[in-house]
Amino acid sequence: MKIISEAELKKEALLDVAKQMMIAARTAPKGRGIDNLVIAIIEKETIAIIASKMKEMVANGGYSEFFIRDAENILLSEVMLLLGTKINPIGLKQCGLCGFPDCETKNQHPDHPCSFNTGDLGISIGSAVSIASDCRVDNRIMFSAGKAVKELNLLGNEVKIIYGIPLSASSKSPFFDRK
Repeated sequence: MKIISEAELKKEALLDVAKQMMIAARTAPKGRGIDNLVIAIIEKETIAIIASKMKEMVANGGYSEFFIRDAENILLSEVMLLLGTKINPIGLKQCGLCGFPDCETKNQHPDHPCSFNTGDLGISIGSAVSIASDCRVDNRIMFSAGKAVKELNLLGNEVKIIYGIPLSASSKSPFFDRK
């Protein structure tokens, strides 16, 4: 007789959910159908590197203490989804949502976000976390983890805005009732 324990399957199950989240993010609607997303799954070893970087960012000044709280939170996660976007305007002539009159003018300011890129990222994040919710997997959207990922250049130079979504399957969500 073979008995499979929860502990044996937990990481595999979280990876499966993260993969489904990737697909949901990728297939979410995007302005003019232009896809600027970069999506990755990381595990414990890389999560620890990111947590260490988050703590370092506070120690070096300029970042709030809650980065330490968030670093401790992600260390309780087996798997984390990373979602980011490149800044690549979609070629509209009269949008102006970014503050510039058109995409051509906005392109003269390459680090200034395009409203469609950030909006597409937000819609993709919503699609991803809805999968986690449907699967009853605890998660939290963290810009703090994304900032550390960006500083570590884990998704490449072109990815300018990044969020981390740590996943957990425990009796109590480590991402709720935080200190």
